[in-house]
Amino acid sequence: MSEAAAQRRICFRQQIHPDRIDEYKRRHAAVWPEMLEALRSAGWHNYSLFLSPDGLLIGYVETDSLEAAAARMGAYAVNARWQAEMADLFEGLDAPPDESFVPLEEIFNLEAQLAGAQSRQARPVNPAPTTGDQA
Repeated sequence: MSEAAAQRRICFRQQIHPDRIDEYKRRHAAVWPEMLEALRSAGWHNYSLFLSPDGLLIGYVETDSLEAAAARMGAYAVNARWQAEMADLFEGLDAPPDESFVPLEEIFNLEAQLAGAQSRQARPVNPAPTTGDQA
């Protein structure tokens, strides 16, 4: 199976303390190069974070498995340092930030729907006659 075919889209949410949003943004404006390399090497692709003014954080990543990608990150010493630096910025965590993702269910994907529609259109169809076609 190709790497692209093995990738899953994963979206998750977390909550940043509203009074720590500026600090969260500042730290993410210049993520440590060693951390960036670890993420890439551990299989985090097309990874993005989105932050609302009330501190709602939405993350998006493409990877083979969120659990497997997080486990691979656990092998990097830089990850433990990064998680320790970031932990006080989050609300309601009982574990390090990278172990506290709340995954969201994907309920719609345009490409998947288009592919399904194209597949249905490609099948031969025997349409029922309309009232004007009946003799």
